[in-house]
Amino acid sequence: MSTSSSATVPAAPPSRLASLDAYRGFVMLLMMGEVLRLRRVAAAVPDSEVWKFLSFHQSHVEWVGCSLHDMIQPSFSFLVGVALPYSLASRAARGESTARMIGHAWWRALVLILLGVFLRSTSRDFTNWTFEDTLTQIGLGYGFLFMLGLRPTRDQWVAFGGILLCIWTAFVLWPLPPADFDYAKVGVTAKWFETNGLTGLAAHWQKNSNLAWAFDTWWLNLFPREKPFAFHTGGYATLSFVPTLATMILGLIAGGVLRSDRAPGAKIRWLAAAGALALVAGATLGWLGICPLVKRIWTPSWVLFSGGWCCLLLALFYFVVDLRQRGKWALPLVVIGANSIAAYLIAHLFQSFLEKALLTHLGVGVFQVFGKSYQPLLHGAATLGLMWLLLYWMWRRKLFLKI
Repeated sequence: MSTSSSATVPAAPPSRLASLDAYRGFVMLLMMGEVLRLRRVAAAVPDSEVWKFLSFHQSHVEWVGCSLHDMIQPSFSFLVGVALPYSLASRAARGESTARMIGHAWWRALVLILLGVFLRSTSRDFTNWTFEDTLTQIGLGYGFLFMLGLRPTRDQWVAFGGILLCIWTAFVLWPLPPADFDYAKVGVTAKWFETNGLTGLAAHWQKNSNLAWAFDTWWLNLFPREKPFAFHTGGYATLSFVPTLATMILGLIAGGVLRSDRAPGAKIRWLAAAGALALVAGATLGWLGICPLVKRIWTPSWVLFSGGWCCLLLALFYFVVDLRQRGKWALPLVVIGANSIAAYLIAHLFQSFLEKALLTHLGVGVFQVFGKSYQPLLHGAATLGLMWLLLYWMWRRKLFLKI
């Protein structure tokens, strides 16, 4: 990753765009911002529509639909693809052979998978072999993404379309559960089903009764477990890595556009047009009942819908940060985005420690200055500030965690 010790956003070298760090930092800030606990604040002030709105967008939707929080993982995955053409060009310029780059890519994929498993196991007494979190999903597809990065853009588009068509067909061909299927045994209550249940063709993507769920009842039970795997309470699944790979491929194609010799305005128009088309296509597939928008199992319509938003956000960041050179405001985001793996680890490993330290040394009263209802918000804001200061300290000293 590019580095700088100045107090302003560094000028991006030819092989790197500051907008990528800014966008990545925005995504990581949304993830780290969970510490603000807006849902608790909304529950404490139930009459406030503003807090209800903010709470919704800091939560994942139950099944079908999208919130701002649901855009974190697609954006992170998409940006892995966007960054790949720059990484390939940089490493080729250093004289690395293709064989060495491929070997490193598969090694990186393995490390990401194991790191994801490790982070999901830190609060348990045993290794929690699960593969649905952000890092493992990226890791499972990264080696294939890298191989596609060495291929012409045409092949990347073919892979993108092929994945969406194949995964959609596989889910549709997988038989629906029988009429007497007991959803309670797979963690789907009658109340949940009444609100979120899918019918018709869309029922092939129903929670914990679909192809991905069936795969995990076999796959995850191949690993040592405290008890046999029967279902994931959130409906997440290992097989989501396949359509997640499609999201990364879309990012790979977008990254190729940004690295091309097109005029900056043409790049923005391409991203905006691609984003709008993908967003409308995904929403239409969901609206027609052909394929519901479900982030938790990464349906093909979700790939298109979320990928469309990713393209539009990338166009916005590129226009503001790189094209208009209005990058000073983005420094807080760049600090996070330039060290995204460190930010991810800090949020998962040190958040609780920092929260307890603040209460120990400052006391609860400091965070109740606006009343008990807002204590989670102020406490979380202080914790978030400490996490950012740690990343800023690393940024100033050019300490960047890489895989």
